[in-house]
Formats: sequence, C-alpha cells, structure tokens
Amino acid sequence: MSARKSERLLNVVICLLVARTYVTKERIREVVEGYAGQTDDAFEKMFERDKDELRDLGIPIEMGTIDKFFSDDVGYRIRRDVFELPEVQLEPDEAAVLGVAARVWQHAGLSEATTSAVLKLKAAGIQTDQSALSAIEPHVGASEPAFDPLWAAVVARQVVRFQHLRSGASEPTTRTLEPWGIVSWHGRWYVVGRDRDRQATRMFRLSRIPGAVKTVGEPGAFTVPEGTDLRSLVTELAPPRPTSEAKVRARTGSCVSLRRRANAIEPYEDGWDLLHVPYADSSVLAEEIASYGPDAVVEGPGDVLDGVLWRLRTVAG
Repeated sequence: MSARKSERLLNVVICLLVARTYVTKERIREVVEGYAGQTDDAFEKMFERDKDELRDLGIPIEMGTIDKFFSDDVGYRIRRDVFELPEVQLEPDEAAVLGVAARVWQHAGLSEATTSAVLKLKAAGIQTDQSALSAIEPHVGASEPAFDPLWAAVVARQVVRFQHLRSGASEPTTRTLEPWGIVSWHGRWYVVGRDRDRQATRMFRLSRIPGAVKTVGEPGAFTVPEGTDLRSLVTELAPPRPTSEAKVRARTGSCVSLRRRANAIEPYEDGWDLLHVPYADSSVLAEEIASYGPDAVVEGPGDVLDGVLWRLRTVAG
C-alpha cells in the first residue's frame, strides 16, 4: 500500500471517528486529502474501494440517516465504543514496533497531515470530538531526547554527530554515524549504523547520548547495505551473556527492569525484596542500579557496589 493511500485511509478513519454525527459522502470528499480533484465517477469508485478495505481491516463503518425526517440524507460514521480494542497484552518485540509507531505519530509532519480532516470538519461547522483520536493513537513511546532527531536522520539518510557516554567512562566521546535504523532491545532504544570514526558497524544506546544530535552534510548521503537485518546486527553487537550474579535489595514495587531479569526474588524485610540479578558487565549493572537511587541497594559483589557508589558520588558532586 502506498504512503499516499495509507494517509487517505487514515484520514477517512479520523474523519468518521471524531464526527459526532453521520458525515455525508460529499463532506468526506471535501475534507479528506486525496479525494479532491477527482471526477465524480472516480471519487465514487475510490471511496467505495476505501470503505471496503477499511471494513476488511475490521473497522466498523456504519451508514445511517443524518436527519430522521429525510431518510434519503445518509452519511457514515465510526462509533468509538465499537472501534476501540480491549486491553491488549504485547510481547516485547510487538511493544517495540508500537513504540516506534507512537514516536512517528507524534512527529509534527505526520501529525499535521493526519489531522487535516479534523480541521476541515470543524471549519464546515460539524461538531467533533478530538478525544476520539486516542482510539487510534499508539501510546508506547520513548523518552530519550535523541530519538526524534535520530529518527529524522534515519528517514532522510543523513549523517549525524553526537556525544556518547560509553559504559564505565567518565567523559563522553564524539561519534559520527550513518544511522541505518532504531531498534528496541531488552527494553532500551539503540541506533544502529556505520560509525565513520571507527569505519565499522556500531550500535549506541540512546540514553547514553546526553547532548544534542547534529546533522552533518545533506540528506541522502548514504545508503543502507542491501539485506541489512537490524535485529540480527543488534544481537551480534549486544553485550555478552551474563556470567555473574549480584544481590540487590529493592523496595517493593520498584526496580521493574531488575525484577524482570532476576533469577530469583526473595522477601527480605518489610517493604523490601532481595533480587538475584544476572550480569555480564559490572559497570553496566552499576549504572542501572544507581539510576534507581534509594530504591535499590547492592548487597554484593564488591565491584558492582563500588561502581554504584562511584556514580552516586559523581552525581552528588
């Protein structure tokens, strides 16, 4: 499906979902990008195909009369209570895909395009309920400031330069990257591409990019090697498997990521649990534990404890 058609179908959904009443075919033709400029016959065929495709996708488009006194005055709508899905449980990789979709949705360019139907409906005097947009808006996101500029660079195929704080390092280094894509791996976001400084494929965790991401040169400056599999690259470039285990006290209800990976969780004392957390790199684990502040306390081993204490002292100044 082309990007133009996808946008048109999405605008049809938005138009029929936010309107508080049935929307006539003529009004849909006016407000949805892609229908304007079509002949009457071409529009009729296009609209009928679009309706059929949306219904095939499970979107419940209803047809009804706009005025109960004029049964021939018909229109269309999508009832929010029928359209909305129940709570969905996602696997980690599915959540990652939805996370990217959420960030793309929030991007200003796409947001402007997909809400044009709403603005035109309001301009035409049709009452709208914009809260209904939440029924189709993905809500899983990434909080790292580097995500948006890196995503834009991936789309534009534009080289970027940023500061990166390597695990265990006290000072960041400057990296110049051809970003091939952004991937979620074990609950964290990474950008993968060709590191021009090292002349090699590298991955960088977005949370380790403390400053601004700057573009270098013009868009279209590189191409992603044919057959590139980002997920496989991340697997190859990811840290080694855990070989050690740390014991960490965690407040009840906190340290979710540590709990998820723990080999065992034991009751410790009132309000605390003892987590047995596997790890491969003590400095990486120390950084994560330090990020939980007073909610996590290392019982051992000593290299992890020392790493946490060093980071806390550094933050305290």
